Amino acid sequence: MLIPCIDLQNGQAVQLVHGRKRELAVADVFGLLDKFQNYPWLHIIDLDAAMGKGANDRLVHDLCSQAKKKYGMQVRVGGGIRTVARAAEVIDWGAEQVIIGSAAFARGTVNAPFFRQLVKKVDRKRILVALDTKRGHITIHGWRKGLALRAESLMPELEPFCGGFLCTDVDREGTMSGVNLEWFRKLRGVTTHPIIAAGGIKTRHEIAALAKIGMDAAVGMAVYKNRLR
Repeated sequence: MLIPCIDLQNGQAVQLVHGRKRELAVADVFGLLDKFQNYPWLHIIDLDAAMGKGANDRLVHDLCSQAKKKYGMQVRVGGGIRTVARAAEVIDWGAEQVIIGSAAFARGTVNAPFFRQLVKKVDRKRILVALDTKRGHITIHGWRKGLALRAESLMPELEPFCGGFLCTDVDREGTMSGVNLEWFRKLRGVTTHPIIAAGGIKTRHEIAALAKIGMDAAVGMAVYKNRLR
């Protein structure tokens, strides 16, 4: 299944290459809901919050509300969700799931105390852990800080705290250079939890290949550039 993404920066929907260079921006963010209305799921990522450069709270709130009420879409929200209270707040906005990234780690390892508190407040099935990987290792804080950890070694430890994983190949993110199926097959062999693949996806054939190994595909650049007609 293809899942379109709305990545927010300074009140606009943007697409970045490797999470750094802005390739395009869309001012009419709510118009994207019309564009994506036939998809059952939508990802909304607040890049400003993820990078610690402010937040787009009102915009995220209103997008969640409209996507759910007007179009019947289920929404996952990520970016800057680093406390239990924040996760619960985003769920109250209408998000079906929250995406936990940087807060999943502390002192170079899994932040188990945080997760134990989180699952007391938010059903674990409504929690998605982002395992963003650059050069084989986990990267956090808007892909600015690298850790010595690898996604495939973390999944079993994280399974009790979440309903699935969002795995982004940062090396290919925004490049439309093709999906790294070999890496995603390796991840699929580690966990039975749902996995959403992201990074470099450019064709319907690749989305079908991911579906064949039991993964959905979160797609940004190829959707915005109309490469998937």
